[in-house]
Amino acid sequence: MNIAIIGASGFIGSALTTEALSRGHQVKALVSRPERLELAEGLTADKVDVLDTASLTLALAGVDLVLSAFSGHKESDVASYYIQGFQSILAATTEAKVPRLLVVGGAASLEYAPGQMLLTSPDFPAAYLGTAQGAYQALQLLKAQHQQNWSYLSPAAEIFPGEKTERFRLGLDQLLTDVDGKSRISTADYAVAMLDEAEQNLHPKQRFCVAY
Repeated sequence: MNIAIIGASGFIGSALTTEALSRGHQVKALVSRPERLELAEGLTADKVDVLDTASLTLALAGVDLVLSAFSGHKESDVASYYIQGFQSILAATTEAKVPRLLVVGGAASLEYAPGQMLLTSPDFPAAYLGTAQGAYQALQLLKAQHQQNWSYLSPAAEIFPGEKTERFRLGLDQLLTDVDGKSRISTADYAVAMLDEAEQNLHPKQRFCVAY
């Protein structure tokens, strides 16, 4: 496939790029700083501002799939910046008639108990609140619209740089934990789950999650 990855040089985006290229897909990396990407066969890079919807629409023309690994970490008002950027991404993919949009989601909207989200738990870390709120709002935007075919992959509560094992579990809206009560996934295995979804389309218009 011809895949556009927004935020391809970031923490999770770089793992998605590596996994997509390893499977033989053509990758168009849409990033703010193309110089951060190493040259690789099958990879092209374009500088893009996600808030410039018109330019982003042009950059997405002709691609089969968009993987959005966009985050608002660089701004002080993370939640506001994130949702503005995501609204632009959603509008651009729809305008460019991209068949599918896959989104790197957050774990905070997963339920740790029936009807209880991590985001609203009393001990949710304040440092991650802005990003978590933005990711939650993005999920609500996807659910409310009917034009774009989408999937939203929430990671485990802890996502970390690590090796690819290809041994993990998939779920839906409930937080997955292991026998020790921990919820963990490596960026490499997260990327495997996302590219599996890109190739198999098992969760159309749905949020799902991944963890060990």
